[in-house]
Amino acid sequence: MSEIKDPEDSQIPEHQPPNADEAETPPAESPDSREDSESFRVLLAQYEHSHARSSEEGVRQIQGTVISISAEQVFIDIGFKIEGVLPLASLGGEAVKPGDTFPVTVKGRNEEGYYQLSRLKVAQPVDWASLERAFAQQEAILGTVTGVVKGGLSVDVGVRAFLPASRSGTRDAAEMEKLVGQEIRCRILKLEATEEDVVLDRRVLAEEEERARRERRFSEVREGETVQGEVRSITGYGAFVDIGGVDGLLHVGDMAWAHVNNPADLLTVGQRIEAKVLKVDQEKHRISLGLKQLQPDPWAAAEEKYKTGERVRGVVTRVLDFGAFVELEPGIEGLIHLSEMSWTRKVRKPSDVVKPGDTVEAVILAVNSGERRLSLGLKQALGDPWAASAAQLLPGSVIEGPITSLTKFGAFVQIAEGVEGMIHISEMSAEKHIHHPQEIFKVGQTIRAQVLEADLAKRQLRLSVKKLVPVSLDEYFAEHHEGETVSGRALEVAEGSARVELGEGIEASCRLAAAPEAKEKEASSGSGKANLSALTSMLQARWKGSSAGTAAAKPEPLHPGQIRSFRIVKLDPGTKKIELELA
Repeated sequence: MSEIKDPEDSQIPEHQPPNADEAETPPAESPDSREDSESFRVLLAQYEHSHARSSEEGVRQIQGTVISISAEQVFIDIGFKIEGVLPLASLGGEAVKPGDTFPVTVKGRNEEGYYQLSRLKVAQPVDWASLERAFAQQEAILGTVTGVVKGGLSVDVGVRAFLPASRSGTRDAAEMEKLVGQEIRCRILKLEATEEDVVLDRRVLAEEEERARRERRFSEVREGETVQGEVRSITGYGAFVDIGGVDGLLHVGDMAWAHVNNPADLLTVGQRIEAKVLKVDQEKHRISLGLKQLQPDPWAAAEEKYKTGERVRGVVTRVLDFGAFVELEPGIEGLIHLSEMSWTRKVRKPSDVVKPGDTVEAVILAVNSGERRLSLGLKQALGDPWAASAAQLLPGSVIEGPITSLTKFGAFVQIAEGVEGMIHISEMSAEKHIHHPQEIFKVGQTIRAQVLEADLAKRQLRLSVKKLVPVSLDEYFAEHHEGETVSGRALEVAEGSARVELGEGIEASCRLAAAPEAKEKEASSGSGKANLSALTSMLQARWKGSSAGTAAAKPEPLHPGQIRSFRIVKLDPGTKKIELELA
């Protein structure tokens, strides 16, 4: 920076005294020194005059020009030999660039020697009137810390003022000691002129600057960008990360593709991390971060890597009411549903079969990368007992096994491990009617049965016991033949047919002839033409009856419970069916 040549253009702030070397008086014997001394006295007089004028006005601002911008501050040319620095946070999000000019106030110098600047008009009070005006308008003022007193600091703001420790913006006594002798910005918290009681607040200004800085930083964050941050705190559901003055939430579900039980297992307070901005909620001022989004998604290649029907090995991570999750690799979990855990028994709780930490083998049932789902079967890895038993489950084959359970409609028999068949109540006995299976069976009893039907796809097996037991029906077929007349009792009679009992457990069906009136009606009907053959037969029967001289008695209708004679029309040993007609 060039030296000030025009005294009227000098920008020396009123609170910054000239350097000591500039104040030295040259030796009197040198003519050049006398000229320099005179020039210095002129400059000093002008400075004092400027200082007095600015004190009357309350504060004087300097026009500054932006030179450069760093990550945290703006370097500004204020006409002095050394530049000034202005915190970016004080701009409140305002965009500036080199060459921009705006008024600033000099607050002092920092440790690096740069002038500390402010956009605010910070006044140095000179009397009670200026103090009262600053208090009424809640303006920031300048003061010099003179010492540490009980409960806080003593500050010179034109009068002696008190700055409580709680409002000093410091964390401990050591930091308070460092403020002694420094010029600080503060705001008047309490003012009583009669008692000359002035209480200051420095922390409120720091908080306002912090809020402005946070707002600016929040407005700069963009969804999708990668940011650096420091873990500030860890909770059970995630971690809060400072990404440059504003916090973002890293949820536990976004920390890794693998399941994370405790965020503290992955992160530590103070750790520096790189994360991706997932969402910025402008209304709620919330930022969501993600760690796993910076790593390849294992589900992207899941369908290519895992095929249906393959056997896989994994570790049980979670056990819920409906099943268990098994981790095949970090980020890839499959679900073993409750129904896929056992062939042999009905599993009510997954925890009865597997526990977290167990290593299990399973078979892949389905893979859906889009929905990030993978279905596993535990029982399939043990082998399908139905497939192994298919050879002995052919219709007509005989099996043997214990009764596992009884219901009111049948009994279940275990043929092999995981394979059961059902004997319906109608297939239990051919000799008598069974009301409940427990009349002839009990749980645990070993029986032999014949396979009636096997549906391996539906895993259903129908069995019969009565097919294996020799009954009187077989003997009946052996002792009788078609055309033979037998006796029987009518059980049910319906139009055109009846059900007849020929012996204990032996039933047959009987076809009943239509009544004569029905035959006449049938003979006279039919497309307007007479059925001549039927009519002739009817007339001959009536003529024969009348020629006998006596009226033949009409056949007595068949009634339920009536015992009559029947003629065997058909015997079918294969289907065990017997057809009769009235004899």
